[in-house]
Amino acid sequence: MPNTLVTPLNSALQKIVSDAQLVASRLPGLPLQLWLIDPSSMQRQFSPQETQQLLDQPPYWCFCWASGLALAQWILQHPEHVAGKRVIDVGAGSGIVALAAKLAGASHAVACDLDPVALQACRANAELNQLQLSYSADLFSESVAYDLLFAADLLYDAANLTLLERFPDVAQKIFIADSRQRNFQHPLFMKKHILYGETLPDLAEPEEFRQVSLYQSI
Repeated sequence: MPNTLVTPLNSALQKIVSDAQLVASRLPGLPLQLWLIDPSSMQRQFSPQETQQLLDQPPYWCFCWASGLALAQWILQHPEHVAGKRVIDVGAGSGIVALAAKLAGASHAVACDLDPVALQACRANAELNQLQLSYSADLFSESVAYDLLFAADLLYDAANLTLLERFPDVAQKIFIADSRQRNFQHPLFMKKHILYGETLPDLAEPEEFRQVSLYQSI
């Protein structure tokens, strides 16, 4: 793996946690790896400045969150949903869902995220796994409709709920995975499955946050 993609990610991470490093990490139940924060970076006490920076600019792209992991596992267990389809992963973070879709046979998989550093992480993770993704910083600038839209861990932020009304303009079918909203109600979506996931590196999340609800558009 060339250092040219990982070096700027390490630099961005070290602006928040000075001694942090990314390590290529295997994922449970998936034939994929991600560049994730080295768990040893999280074993010491953070300074007040680091804590504030983590709150202000969380480097969510260097974790594999429970909902993303569970959704990626589900995609590879049910490749018939994505095989030959055009897929977009909204709020991609590390790109785990887009990577799983591509591995499952999607004809075109796009990692979409507003954060340019997250898109850099998606590129690095795609190269790590020798998979070809496309990238977008603006979901609603896309000119071609997608067959499937996947989104993991968006419902926790109330500001994101308005996006749900617009998702059908982008894709024919929508899947949303979330571990924080247990009984989410929306006229456009119905709960289909309860999946199990874990956040990596381990954040010692309570068991309830490892239960991932999978919602599908009606």
